[in-house]
Amino acid sequence: MAQINTNFLKLPGGYLFPEIGRRTRAFAAEHPEKTLIRLGIGDVTLPLAPAVIEAMQKAAGEMGCRETFRGYCEETNVSYDFLRFAIRDSYKAAGVELADDEIFVSDGAKSDCGNIGDIFSADNVVAVCDPVYPVYVDTNAMAGRAGDYDAAAGCWTKLVYMPCTAENGFSPALPDRPADLIYLCFPNNPTGAVATREQLKAWVDYANAHGSVILYDSAYEAFITEPGIPHSIFEIEGAKTCAIEFRSFSKTAGFTGNRCAYTVIPKDLERGGASLNALWGRRQSTKFNGVPYVIQRAAEATLTPEGQRQIKESIAYYLNNARIIREGLSAAGLTVYGGVNAPYIWLQTPGGMGSWEFFDRLLREACVVTTPGAGFGPSGEGYIRLTAFGDASATEEAVSRIRAAL
Repeated sequence: MAQINTNFLKLPGGYLFPEIGRRTRAFAAEHPEKTLIRLGIGDVTLPLAPAVIEAMQKAAGEMGCRETFRGYCEETNVSYDFLRFAIRDSYKAAGVELADDEIFVSDGAKSDCGNIGDIFSADNVVAVCDPVYPVYVDTNAMAGRAGDYDAAAGCWTKLVYMPCTAENGFSPALPDRPADLIYLCFPNNPTGAVATREQLKAWVDYANAHGSVILYDSAYEAFITEPGIPHSIFEIEGAKTCAIEFRSFSKTAGFTGNRCAYTVIPKDLERGGASLNALWGRRQSTKFNGVPYVIQRAAEATLTPEGQRQIKESIAYYLNNARIIREGLSAAGLTVYGGVNAPYIWLQTPGGMGSWEFFDRLLREACVVTTPGAGFGPSGEGYIRLTAFGDASATEEAVSRIRAAL
């Protein structure tokens, strides 16, 4: 008889966002006359930039001609040279030197953040920020690195949870026991916090001293507006011997429906006498056939001067939405964080209400969909996350509805 992976049976309930969808659909079915405004799941709403559309159309035309048709990608890291070179040059412009074969193009940072565990032993001790993007936790639980789920505590028994609270500025302290794999996400999802150069240097020094590997999710780096805040872990001295970086075109350029991202693994990064760059390359060549040519051409277009100008306009639009939410809810007497260098606002629930309780209240009384902080881990209880990826007028209306419901 075939044996299942029993780690899946330990996963609590459903993934956070399907549960939000279930409650939202139930409410909508009961109240079809009401109009919902969705500030929950962080999906983009603006159309793709003109430079991207032009590149996609040109590439699609090439696929219709025998002379320019592309099949399987047999170039380095199952990705086309033109996109890797463009990514490499974008890092160089920011002061980070990379080789193009240290860049692995993929179909999403979410996929890479979960799949990266394939090259690590199940015996590794994993540390995560709390609150945390659920993918980091769930995929390690599926692999057997998390232990058992403690429903009463709302956490996994073998994971090292690093509390990110208002008291520490939502930036975790170094783990109180050795950790082999350390997930960091800045700008942070869900809190919107960023890390300073000094804070990241402490993590890099810790990882190099303990032989740890930092799994650095910088999917939202393009939203950093304040000077002096690092956009990449590789801006920090020593990071190339201890860090892997994940980036995505999804939120930066509106590619949530197109699926394109990339992971950077320096060739200087070794553990157990093995190159992690080589291990990931072996994994990808076996399990992944690459991102479609048309999409890679579209991604390349985002890194051109015109593409950069256009997508920065979209980012400014979303950051203005974040300002509207942050300022509007602060003026209503609520305590809010984030929304400056990130598209997320982290809102403390009023009157000590639970996260799901406040989620249900805003759904019923304001017809606004949010994300309960408790779904991101124990330290997320008592908060909700709101996203700035909606329409500007709808965002203003949502703020007005929430204020009226308080």
